[in-house]
Amino acid sequence: MVEIRTVNNTYSKSAIDLILNIQQKEFNVPISIEDQPDLMQIEEFYAASGGNFWGAFINDELVGTIALVKFDNAAAIRKMFVKKEFRGKEHNIAQKLLEILISYCHENGIEEVYLGTVAILRAALRFYERNHFTIIEKEKLPTKFPLMNSDNVFCFLNLKS
Repeated sequence: MVEIRTVNNTYSKSAIDLILNIQQKEFNVPISIEDQPDLMQIEEFYAASGGNFWGAFINDELVGTIALVKFDNAAAIRKMFVKKEFRGKEHNIAQKLLEILISYCHENGIEEVYLGTVAILRAALRFYERNHFTIIEKEKLPTKFPLMNSDNVFCFLNLKS
């Protein structure tokens, strides 16, 4: 059974292992831990600004993550990753993580959600499109959006309606 809970700095090593393995080994994205210092300071980077970081656990193993960086009445989704063996409809982990994040946004007055990803993550893009995200040009991102150098596709979801 999947349990979704808030993740703090205690889980930094587990989150780093999960995320870097997917980025580097599975998708060959040229990114390192040095490019992602937020993973070593989860509480300071996410929670302190009004965002959050959630983990999906099965038998106490971290198998998925999603994070939210808040700025103004908007936020950015970061670190949406699910371990390969736990992807898909059987476990529905990505959907559960996204629903927790969206619910958090509604409860905290966040009206717009943005994200950046990499074009080679086609399944992720299809997932976001199924969840009503629209692909937008980089120039349409808010000035405070936390850009990652590797991102080359950007999406937007309006929660006002």
